[in-house]
Amino acid sequence: MKIISPVLLGLSLAVVGSSFAASQEMQSMPNEMHGPPKVLQVTREFVKPGKAGALHDASESKFVAAMAKANWPTHYFALNSLSGKSRALYLTGYPSFKAWEDDFMATMKNKALSAELDKASVADGELLEGIDQFVFTYNEEMSYGPNPDIAHARLMEITSFHIKPGHAKEWHELVKLVIETHKKAGTSAHWATYEIAYGGDNEYVAFSPDKSMAEIDTAFAEDKQFHDALGEEGMRKLRELEADCIDSSDSELFAFNPAQSYPHEEWVKEDPGFWKPKPMMAPAAKPAPAAKKPSM
Repeated sequence: MKIISPVLLGLSLAVVGSSFAASQEMQSMPNEMHGPPKVLQVTREFVKPGKAGALHDASESKFVAAMAKANWPTHYFALNSLSGKSRALYLTGYPSFKAWEDDFMATMKNKALSAELDKASVADGELLEGIDQFVFTYNEEMSYGPNPDIAHARLMEITSFHIKPGHAKEWHELVKLVIETHKKAGTSAHWATYEIAYGGDNEYVAFSPDKSMAEIDTAFAEDKQFHDALGEEGMRKLRELEADCIDSSDSELFAFNPAQSYPHEEWVKEDPGFWKPKPMMAPAAKPAPAAKKPSM
């Protein structure tokens, strides 16, 4: 879904959930059908050229196997980039910072799990150009109809906004205007907005999960509805606010990757064919042709 029409801003601001995120859930991104988590921890891996795909899936499966072996209660999902630089995002959500601390301390105390994760990290590092981490907090006021159905999501639109220092008032006014216009226009837009707490400053990220790219087609087709609901005066106001408060923005598209995810069991039950696909079976060997009898 899109928060703001690219026609209005001249930017592809397809939004977000989440992720949206991303992503959310999270004891995964929206937390098990109960709405977006309050605290979202995101790890971003930049994958070396030629090392994505099956190679990275195999490497990340070691982390998943270690978590499953320990029957760990905290779950996460993985997103792989479909735009921009090759990278993978891993989103884990918590109801509070205290819950995150409890999970972190429990992992450290579990020597077997820690050893497996350390071993997997060393191997995974061979495939990466770099890695960084971020922590976000959910902003309900700036979110719009966040969709908790991560179980059936296949794509995540993620849009980040870096706000100019001292212009929080204009930013809040801009978001309010956009939300009110979507309501008036009756569009299908939906997103969950997170504010960065650690790893950056003055940044907001919106996550919007999609079941298919058809939802993106719908969002672009709804531009006229949004424009009509906004009106010429509203458009002028929106452009002024955008120029006043947004320093930069970026919109990217990601695909969910079940091979690199440690999904909640409720998601698996909802769509086992996606989250836990059956391993491909090697084709049965053809029987050797019977030996011909020598002619007499």
